[in-house]
Amino acid sequence: MRTPAPFRVFLACSLLLTVAPGLRAETPSQLGGIHAAMEAEIAAHHTAGVVTLVLRDGKVVHHDAAGMADREKQVPMTENHVFWIASMTKSISVTTIMTLVEEGKLSLDEPASKWLPELGATKVKDGSAPSRPVTLRDLMSHTSGLAFPPRKPTDGAQSLKGYVAELVKTPLAFDPGSGYEYGFGITVSGRIAEIVSGKPFDVLVRERILDPLGMKDSSFHPGEELRGRFAKTYKTAEEGEGLVAAYNPFVTPDVTVRRMTEPSGGLFSTAADLAKFYQMILDGGVCEGKRILSEASIAEMTKPHTAGGKLQNYGLGWQCNHAEKAIVPGFSASSFGHGGAFSTHGWIDPERRLVAIFLVQNVLVKDGGKARQAFHEQITGSIPRAR
Repeated sequence: MRTPAPFRVFLACSLLLTVAPGLRAETPSQLGGIHAAMEAEIAAHHTAGVVTLVLRDGKVVHHDAAGMADREKQVPMTENHVFWIASMTKSISVTTIMTLVEEGKLSLDEPASKWLPELGATKVKDGSAPSRPVTLRDLMSHTSGLAFPPRKPTDGAQSLKGYVAELVKTPLAFDPGSGYEYGFGITVSGRIAEIVSGKPFDVLVRERILDPLGMKDSSFHPGEELRGRFAKTYKTAEEGEGLVAAYNPFVTPDVTVRRMTEPSGGLFSTAADLAKFYQMILDGGVCEGKRILSEASIAEMTKPHTAGGKLQNYGLGWQCNHAEKAIVPGFSASSFGHGGAFSTHGWIDPERRLVAIFLVQNVLVKDGGKARQAFHEQITGSIPRAR
């Protein structure tokens, strides 16, 4: 029997209060329409199940689950189900790397070949030498010219060291800083972080971000307990209607078979864990009185970059709204966050003092974006911007 929704919300908020005393719960009121909106999206086959969470002023104002985590086994979705968050990982990875920048172990604007010499030999695709060296800033803002790599059977089987060695052999698609191409610059940056810290990247992320924030349900290499809470991935049926189970390349059948640590998209997490990370960012880098990162570094990460004379919707590891173009309509021009390949999404709106987290596992779902849109509309329609 499915646990009644009000009791599930109470349990979820209690969990947040237990593991993150800095996050307080208040009685949900304005956002009462989210659950019904998500049920309607599930009925329309836009997702099998969803977990949604909203924080305002550090308080949990909404945390809910709808639909199924596993339709074939009739497992209801719950607030503590675990999701592959894909490219949402980038924000956590870059935040980790920025702690090394603050310590003086890395620099955003020195040649990245200082730490990864192979980058110094990279050519532009026309065979010419780059007009200037690739920097860490270029890599983490997708403005380095590093081309999006073709998929290979070896993906995930190599070490991060081996994979990056292959990535940097490919000629640059454009001169550094002259354009924007979303890709794997943050993966290369993660390898650089390994080199300067002397630690594997997954260990570095755990020591600098996950453990200090109490993110116990987040991992690049989930064990059996987390795997038991995986939400299943779904796609639109090619024949007939509805959804069918789909392949997820990051879910290996055997816990002992570990996929490469992927700084650009390898983390698994829960809504409650992500809430702790996003709230720390919204609070200027502080969690429960402990500073994780400086406000200056957060401002640097979440500032839209200019490349090729155009203002981009990307900072360093964060997607950004700006006054000229909003990639997440309804939220303020100063808002920022990141999405993931299987439709997960997290967004921070400083003007509303708000965090919005949306977790599903969709791939190739027709009109799958409508569920997230409906979630965001419920928020922006109920919570006005600060005046």
